[in-house]
Amino acid sequence: MPRNPGRVRSDPWGVKTSRFRAVVVTAVVAGLALLLLVVATAGDVYAPLGNSDPGPLTTYGFAVVRFAADAAAAGCFGGLVFAAFVAPGRRGGALSADAYAACRFAAGSAACWLSAALAAVPFSAAAAAGLPVSRMLRPEVFLPTLSAAEEPKAWLCVVVAAAVATALAWSAMAWRTVVAAAVAAGAGLLPLVAAGHASVGAGHDLATNAMFWHVPAASAWLGALVALLARLRRAPAVPGLVLHRYHRLSMTCFVVTAVSGAMAGFVLVRPDGLVSRYGLVLAVETALLLAAGFGVAAWRRRRSGLRLVVAELLLLALGTGGSAALTVLVPPAFVNHPATVQETLLGYGLDAPQTLSRLVLAWRPDLVFLPAAVFAVTAYLLGVRRLRRRGDHWPPGRVAAWLAGWAIVLVVTSSGLGVYAPGTFSLHMVTHMALNMFAPVLLVLGGPVTLALRALPAGAHGDVPGVREWIVSLLHAPVTRFYAHPAVAAVLFAGSFYALYFSPLFGEAMLFHWAHQLMKVHFLVSGYLFAWVVVGADRTPRRLPHLARLGMLFAVMPFHAFFGVILMSRQTVIAYTYYHYLALPWAGDLVADQRLGGGIAWASGEIPMVVMVVALLVQWARVDERHARQADHRGDGELEAYNAMLAQLASRRD
Repeated sequence: MPRNPGRVRSDPWGVKTSRFRAVVVTAVVAGLALLLLVVATAGDVYAPLGNSDPGPLTTYGFAVVRFAADAAAAGCFGGLVFAAFVAPGRRGGALSADAYAACRFAAGSAACWLSAALAAVPFSAAAAAGLPVSRMLRPEVFLPTLSAAEEPKAWLCVVVAAAVATALAWSAMAWRTVVAAAVAAGAGLLPLVAAGHASVGAGHDLATNAMFWHVPAASAWLGALVALLARLRRAPAVPGLVLHRYHRLSMTCFVVTAVSGAMAGFVLVRPDGLVSRYGLVLAVETALLLAAGFGVAAWRRRRSGLRLVVAELLLLALGTGGSAALTVLVPPAFVNHPATVQETLLGYGLDAPQTLSRLVLAWRPDLVFLPAAVFAVTAYLLGVRRLRRRGDHWPPGRVAAWLAGWAIVLVVTSSGLGVYAPGTFSLHMVTHMALNMFAPVLLVLGGPVTLALRALPAGAHGDVPGVREWIVSLLHAPVTRFYAHPAVAAVLFAGSFYALYFSPLFGEAMLFHWAHQLMKVHFLVSGYLFAWVVVGADRTPRRLPHLARLGMLFAVMPFHAFFGVILMSRQTVIAYTYYHYLALPWAGDLVADQRLGGGIAWASGEIPMVVMVVALLVQWARVDERHARQADHRGDGELEAYNAMLAQLASRRD
């Protein structure tokens, strides 16, 4: 890798069109061959799940369709990531030639992904029902199966996401549209994680959370690699910036994929399942991943990097085939360690009653929020260090607020409090209030966007936009302006309480781990939006006067108080089916616990509201003080000019 990112590397990277096609076809065939080999030797994979064998056509057909969907999804998502964050862009948000070509590749992959996902819906329904796919094509058979099975519904969600990604990618001419398409494609990768093998059995909370990182990282790595090879096919002269960015992306994806895959694999296999067929395939996939990662680290310093890139593609394609094969096999933990009702719902047991010591010491890491918190805190502290090294000041109070906000997130998601929160409504409400009101107020007072804009260099690569320009563009995007509108932020913040708890939505969400996680993400994001508009240290797209923000805050407070009062006076149990299935022996009276949750919501909400009022008044006073100083400076200048005029007139009289 050259020291100058803008330098062009040429001759070692030339790829002829025929060689490019041969490499891609070879990679696809190799991955598909590994998949079919595993399926052919797997035996009966339906009996352990209590299902009937749907026949070879359904078994092999679904495996091939799943492999095609996974490969096309990786091409779509990785191609869009390459177009948005690897290929050099242009000032103003227009796509460069490289970015446009990568986007077109992603659009073609998205169309293939959409077709494969449509075909996978009846195949997955047939596999779930134990019927041949030919029978599943009949509406009277398909519709009841679709209503009863979860995986076909997940494939329908994939169809919607792939359709949106296809439409956006085909029409993309600007950077923001590419990012929107990448978000849609990334969202389409997650439904199968929520409905796959990782989502059932003991420890499914850990496995599912790990796979939420694993699948997007692996897809971005593979798709970006194919986009890079396509770039080498068009022109052998590759800007060093492209290679530098791709190397950083691939190494990041390798680390995330390896760590998350190891965590999910440990849960699904367990030590007693290492010698099973599932364990063998997982070991092969892990070896392929490690070899590809070491290849990424090696080709950066070699002039024969093209051969290593081709080898990397072959290894990742084989890994994709192995990953698809793992969805066919039954995880050993599912057979060797039958799950209890509590483990089926939560991923772990809650037989021991909640005590203060268990709430403090019984930690179980939330593998969604824990990595996010570590990354956010690390990036923030690195930004502060960069400012201080060049002599700029950053208020220590903002650092303390940012660290305290993420500490609250970690405590309510990974400590004993987070472990026991799904067991009782009162502890769930503690988590809700902490994520929705306490943590967001502290996080917005940390001013992360202002810190990023001050710490990141402007135009780090000449006229090529970098991270700083990407942040500025997203801040001024129409979607950001919409959600940062005071009315929208207030409705999301106050209305979420009523829409979630006074409808069947909460009861349905608690039955599924992915929905529970999505609910917590919503709490944090909606609270952050509201606090950002009212007291945020970062400027919003629509800056309100302090008096209007104070009025907005007082207008929302009664809705929160009414919510707590309604909960305390409610006679029926919210999410009764869920708590009845959970049947915790120490939970006690559900109605009394629900009233306690209403009291917690009513009482604890006043504290962050007071903090926001105080913070808003302090900000208002500082702004008035700054304006007064500016007025004094202007007044001093006007007085000096007036005295000078008088002196000039006096001199003329003399």
